Amino acid sequence: MHSRKKLNEQLTQRKMSTKKRILFIANEMSPYLELTDFAEIVNKLAVKSNDSGMEVRCIMPRFGTINERRHRLHEVVRLSGINVSIDNDDYPLMIKVASLPNARLQIYFLDNEDYFKRKSVFHDEKETWFDDNGLRTVLFCKGALETVKKFGWPPDIIHCSGWMTGLIPMFIKNAYKKEPVFGNCKVVYTIGENTFKDKLGADFLKLATINDYVTKKELEPFKDANNAAMFKGGATFADAVTFGTDKADKKLVEEFSKVKGKKILKYSAESDLTDYLQLYADLAK
Repeated sequence: MHSRKKLNEQLTQRKMSTKKRILFIANEMSPYLELTDFAEIVNKLAVKSNDSGMEVRCIMPRFGTINERRHRLHEVVRLSGINVSIDNDDYPLMIKVASLPNARLQIYFLDNEDYFKRKSVFHDEKETWFDDNGLRTVLFCKGALETVKKFGWPPDIIHCSGWMTGLIPMFIKNAYKKEPVFGNCKVVYTIGENTFKDKLGADFLKLATINDYVTKKELEPFKDANNAAMFKGGATFADAVTFGTDKADKKLVEEFSKVKGKKILKYSAESDLTDYLQLYADLAK
């Protein structure tokens, strides 16, 4: 009760403050991991948001390909020790942090010995898709939100990018809707390019119920459990949808280019990202 009261006081203070908070949640971000061109855009958006006067934090997985020594990652003891419960099993998370080069920005990395530390991202050395990528996805999405709860740092905007973050808007609108830390936030979701043709596994939808906090109906957009389904699910539950590439799935472009009740930002190769800052400002009013 005490922590909830404290958080409510923080939320009241946030309403009185003019400085908005934005949280970027991504499965890739330069210079740590670059799988698509949007990794660099996430970096630039974080820096530009920071330079414009917003409070900025970023969360991503600590994949084993990320060199801890080179990027100066270190454990955040006060945040570590989170146990994420999925399908009645507990998965411990270690939280690490680094400062984004040439910017006063903190990047938080979610680490787990069994699921994130392996020396390749989504495929093994023979290019075989990991059969537990579905579980890894649920672990990252739920773990990111549990980490934000432990921050005690209520964001005004959460910008999710990368297929691996697709469950987060749905979790926020449903399983986490009564959490004060997410009470006033708006969610932006970026549809990127499809990067895999595999499925997330027969048990993915069951795992994504996170112990029955999510219904089958809420998981309907994710039913195909593939790359496009992750983008579709993320966009369905977001308050605003952006397109991060000109290579986005044509069906998704058609479906989400005009959606009643959502703010839409179409892809532009000429964008200097001020259109994103305007989007954030409009949502945070």
